[in-house]
Amino acid sequence: MLKIDGTTLRVETRTLSATFERGVLTELSDRATGQRLIETQADGKPALELIYAGGERAPLGTETGDQVTLVALGAQRADFRVSAWNGDGVISVREEAQTGALMVEPSGFAARPGLRACRWTLAGINPALKLAAPLWQGVRLALNDPIIHRQHFPWPFEWQAGLAILDSDAGGGLWVHCQDAHYRYKALHVGDEDDPQRLSFDTESYGPLDGNLAAGGLTWYINTYTGDWQTPAADYRDWLEHTYRPERIPRPDWFNTVRFAISWCPCDPAILDALARRFDPRHVLLHIPNWRTDGYDQNYPTYTASDTGRAFIAKAQAMGFRAMPHFNAADIDPTHPVYTYLRDFGFREVESKRLQGWAWNGQQVMPLQESNTARLRHQDKNTMVKIHPGLSLWRSILAENVRKAVEAHALELAFLDVTLCTWNLHNCLVENMTPTQGMQQLIEAVAATNPGLAVGGEGRNETTMTGQAFSQVHLFRSSHRSIDGLERTGGCPLNEFLFGKWSRSFGYWGLTGNSEDEAMRMRLHISLGAMPTVCVNTAGDIEQPNPAMAEMLKLAGAR
Repeated sequence: MLKIDGTTLRVETRTLSATFERGVLTELSDRATGQRLIETQADGKPALELIYAGGERAPLGTETGDQVTLVALGAQRADFRVSAWNGDGVISVREEAQTGALMVEPSGFAARPGLRACRWTLAGINPALKLAAPLWQGVRLALNDPIIHRQHFPWPFEWQAGLAILDSDAGGGLWVHCQDAHYRYKALHVGDEDDPQRLSFDTESYGPLDGNLAAGGLTWYINTYTGDWQTPAADYRDWLEHTYRPERIPRPDWFNTVRFAISWCPCDPAILDALARRFDPRHVLLHIPNWRTDGYDQNYPTYTASDTGRAFIAKAQAMGFRAMPHFNAADIDPTHPVYTYLRDFGFREVESKRLQGWAWNGQQVMPLQESNTARLRHQDKNTMVKIHPGLSLWRSILAENVRKAVEAHALELAFLDVTLCTWNLHNCLVENMTPTQGMQQLIEAVAATNPGLAVGGEGRNETTMTGQAFSQVHLFRSSHRSIDGLERTGGCPLNEFLFGKWSRSFGYWGLTGNSEDEAMRMRLHISLGAMPTVCVNTAGDIEQPNPAMAEMLKLAGAR
């Protein structure tokens, strides 16, 4: 039921009561419990914001002379129309009768080119509510926690599903999600300079942005719930599985029997012998990066085994280990012959338009050369260029080269690095596909190169989980070095709850246990639902484990 009074909209559904004033959601309550979840004033708050390069914000509805009108469009829908100094916008509000959810669709436009996103905000969130969100592997934190406050999380790189749950320790709360099957870029923005109790949702426009005047097209569903965060998460998981159908890609029979992983496993056969004394090898996953004739991250996409790598993979397979050699989903060496065919389709950053990839001078990562000739002169710098996976030729070339290795070594597993690297680009659409949609198709193309081949990948989100049987996951903004307060991000295995049935997770880096920080990282992965994972240098790390390593071995059921 919608009631209009001037520029005030009151909505009652079977689950919630809400009030919008001048486009701002000022009140939201759970009808079953009476719990007030949002309470704020519309004065001084924009109905919408337009977002430009560098995060510049142009508010709509707060300047002198800005006008907001409210129009009924049938019994179940009303639109706020905003005519403002900085631009114009529409906020459409309607009810989903089946669930009682509010459906809010924000959009904005202006005469100024370069618009990146339209931002819609929930302000005045009850301080008793914590944010449970699929950021990295899942967090549940107060909105004013420094780790997330005033931070921006783009989908799907950091915000790995279009879902945010505001959860009370006493039970119940509200949740916001979108039902997007078209790979549209979005972002979650937490807090503001003067108000930590805010949560903002950006709808981005595809690059190129130079001439772009409008953003919108995503509907955000808002509803209340009882119970804990798993209640709304289960509803979202049901939608996700129905929409993306991960069952299309078979998992191996042994998928759920693996219980221990080694990331960055050296090709040292003594490590295999040491592991076999502690485990049934069939239960151990080995991520094997340095198995080729070429150095790590050099000369991709050529995948020819060195004598050492070939012998190690063969021994591991003969013993029953789940051997998973390392390939790369996007990066190629610009000196490789195939680069000539692909050069025009490198990732370009959406705002700066810089070519994306990396170079390494032995001490630090450097930006890529913007000279086509200089890029060819620095193979010693491990120069790598990211290629848009929407390009069918790239998917075909990569699948061909992976298949050669799969057949040569009778592989049952292949690991694709950087599958997490999909985001909005200056050249966002290639063959009408975004990088995210292209990456999903690339993973599935590799999986199809040989019946029974399982694909692993770096990172995990709601799109890559459909094809990645195993995912090497990162800790919260701490891939190689732990941020301050990282220990507070554990304990909410939201991403494992959403994706773990189809894509099992294991740890990434810094997992030798040789420091208290590394021991904490190992335990964090466990608290977030990953299988026990370690990094080793020699067989001695398994034979004479330090306390943190011993803890992981015990958790995995080692003998």
